[in-house]
Amino acid sequence: MSLEFSVYNKNGKEKDQKMVMDQVSFDIEPHDHSIYLAVKTEMTNARQGTNSTKTRSEVRGGGKKPFPQKGRGSARAGTTRSPIWVGGGRTFGPKPINYKMKINKKVKNLARKSALSYKLADNAIKVIEDLKFDKPQTKEIRLLLKNLGVEGKKITLLVSEFSENVYLSCRNLYNILLVESERASTYDILDCEILLVEKSGLEKINNSLLRKN
Repeated sequence: MSLEFSVYNKNGKEKDQKMVMDQVSFDIEPHDHSIYLAVKTEMTNARQGTNSTKTRSEVRGGGKKPFPQKGRGSARAGTTRSPIWVGGGRTFGPKPINYKMKINKKVKNLARKSALSYKLADNAIKVIEDLKFDKPQTKEIRLLLKNLGVEGKKITLLVSEFSENVYLSCRNLYNILLVESERASTYDILDCEILLVEKSGLEKINNSLLRKN
C-alpha cells in the first residue's frame, strides 16, 4: 500500500509536489509489547549503575583496637571502622551494578515500526525538505515551526545526515530533539508530539526497516 505525504519547505509552506512512498514499512498494526520491551531496554541501559559505598573492610584506618576489651563498663569494640561508629563502613550499602539488557533485532525493529505507525495514525508526521544552512540559523528553525503551527510542541527532528549547522540551529530550542533518522530509537519516536522528518530522512529510515524486515 502506498502513502502520500505533503512536503513543506524551509519556510513551512506546503510544496506542490507530494512525496509518494510505494512500500511503507510502518503502515502496520502496532505491536504494543515490542514497544514496551524496546523502551524498557533503552531506559534500563541508560542507567549507569556506578553508585558505590565502602564496607568496613574497605574504609581506611581502624587497625588498632580503640580501647581495652574489659574494664570500661561499655560495649567491646574491635575497630573504629565498625558500621555503628562515625566514619565507619556501610552495612549492605550499594555496589556497582550492570543494568545492561538486550532484545532481539526483530523485536527492536518491530517496535520502531509500531511507534512510527502510531505517529502516522495520529497525523503527527510532518515531512520537510532537507535542511541545508551555510551557517547556524536558529531564527529559520523558529520560523519553520511557527508556520507549521507546531511552535511550543515537543518535537523530534529526524535528519538524513548530521549537520553541524543544523545542530547549532536547534541547540538553543528546548523543545527539539535532533536525531539521525536511521539511529532514531523507539523512545525518540514516541517521546514527542510532532515527528518532523526530512524527506530523505524518511526514505532512509523506511528503507532501513524494509531491509531488516
